[in-house]
Amino acid sequence: QSITSYGHEIVDRLRNDSYTLVGSVNGVFSRFCWKAPFRADLYLETPHHTAFDIVASSLFVARSNGGAKQRCGRWGEKDPAGEARCRRRSPSGTGGAGGAARDPLLVLGPDVMTKILEFADARSVARCTVVSRGWHEIAASDRLWAPKYAKLLKGKAHIPRLSNLRGASRLAAYSMSIVDGKRTRIMKEDLCDHVWEFRYKKAAPEYWRNLDPSWKGTSPPMHRYFHPNGSHTADCDDKVWGGHECTYSIMTSYVGEGQIRDHYVRINRWPPMTVSRKEDWRWEMSNHLYCYISVPDAEKEGGTGPLFPAW
Repeated sequence: QSITSYGHEIVDRLRNDSYTLVGSVNGVFSRFCWKAPFRADLYLETPHHTAFDIVASSLFVARSNGGAKQRCGRWGEKDPAGEARCRRRSPSGTGGAGGAARDPLLVLGPDVMTKILEFADARSVARCTVVSRGWHEIAASDRLWAPKYAKLLKGKAHIPRLSNLRGASRLAAYSMSIVDGKRTRIMKEDLCDHVWEFRYKKAAPEYWRNLDPSWKGTSPPMHRYFHPNGSHTADCDDKVWGGHECTYSIMTSYVGEGQIRDHYVRINRWPPMTVSRKEDWRWEMSNHLYCYISVPDAEKEGGTGPLFPAW
């Protein structure tokens, strides 16, 4: 799959000569060399390697023969200021194995670079934002991150509320969602925003398990609800609940410099429940007798959970 006709023109020029890669950017690319014609046409036929390999192969690239005229910017044009910048950045101080290095953003142009980065994974694109101001403008654009963010949320049970902040870029929303999806410190907003499935475990008394419809397979699991005033309720036809008054509490203890030593949720005086997350970002609270699992609600408008980071 080709990028653009202009991209093919550049690839043809790269393929017909010998190039040397002499540097790396932010630890993303390793130092390595080509002494044979560059087969970029192979990359163009495989979209997921294509593009990013073309960027890698043109980062700090210089002609192998030192006498050749160096060209920075568009083909055939010389940019003395750009060459000077490249020489300052080169590890050897000479601009590489024969001349000034060339920034692929100047060579390919912003449109082609944007198309290239669409094939790269999110981690690699995020690293490109620190290469330079020009790279940051392209690699941090909503055009690139909107589809990556949509792909990230596909199949997730909950969407963090803080990722929907007004004015936040898609890169910021992606980053905050990743961190929040790994968070195991549960907050009151998390408890109250979700409906919870309640199930008994095998260690629970048989009498209790017989009251649990999910154990007998006769109906879906029982549901539980947490409220901002600290109360905890169930459905009116719940046989286990019995209509008794119930409250909950979230306990967190710290040690050292803000490190969490212990964190759990407790219902009345029942055994504490440890908190964990599943791969689809659902919450699970459990002890040896029973467990609570949050019901997926990704379609909930505005998202769920705390508005401010609680990591």
